[in-house]
Amino acid sequence: MNNLLSTQNIEAKLISIKSQQVLIDRDVATLYGVQTKRINEAVKNNPDKFPAGYMIALTTKEWSVLRSKISTTDFSKTRVPPKAFTEKGLYMLATILKSKQATETTFLII
Repeated sequence: MNNLLSTQNIEAKLISIKSQQVLIDRDVATLYGVQTKRINEAVKNNPDKFPAGYMIALTTKEWSVLRSKISTTDFSKTRVPPKAFTEKGLYMLATILKSKQATETTFLII
């Protein structure tokens, strides 16, 4: 198992939004070995697979607060508020993306 797929690495990326532990789309893409745009395409092309409780679309205000809490230059390049995925949403993404890395990562998360 490579360094990206460690429990500690995943736990470090978890954030709490609306009383839920979630991963934002950028971090999911990194863990699943795909580009962020592939994550967003999966959501856009399969809206019925992401009901309430699977994904949270952050508001501009929530994104602003989150960026102020997490000081990193990576977030300064992001202009659109990201999507945040719950455990159920991560599992659904793995079934859509159908990559070995996505499946392994989802098992570690669950």
